[in-house]
Amino acid sequence: MLGGNTKSRVVIIGQAPGRVAHESGIPWDDASGERLRSWLGVGDAFYDESVFALMPMGFCFPGVGRSGDMPPRAECAPLWHGRVLGGFRSIELRVYIGKYAIDGYLNADGKRFESVTDAVRAWEDLLPGEIALPHPSGRNNIWLKKNPWFERRTLPALRARVAGLISGLVSG
Repeated sequence: MLGGNTKSRVVIIGQAPGRVAHESGIPWDDASGERLRSWLGVGDAFYDESVFALMPMGFCFPGVGRSGDMPPRAECAPLWHGRVLGGFRSIELRVYIGKYAIDGYLNADGKRFESVTDAVRAWEDLLPGEIALPHPSGRNNIWLKKNPWFERRTLPALRARVAGLISGLVSG
């Protein structure tokens, strides 16, 4: 469930393919993907590899656990991410989605956010080169209700940054 090329401007680093994406073979091909595209302010451009690179922390569906999908397989990111990211030569924005991507990148870079909320709240410090988002799953509806600043302040800034990066690259 990997996509992108040397011209990709934005890399989306998520958790791992969910069951629906696993079955369809299309990353973010579910309600979470619809919400993510809305957050980014994009439609079909999301699947334009000259604009967006899509890279999960784990490349295969990890299976279902007691409270949702299992964590991504731990060996994938250390083995493959450096090689894959090296091929994305035009990335100007890294979008880290959820705990595993935040821990794998932001916390690995020494920022040490105590929680996903702390990382997402730091959007002004992270932009223009990176941003952390909660997972767009419906399981996070309670988080969204408890953190209304995210939709009021973070999403408009994210959409503006993405629009600036992809302006002229996509039609419509």
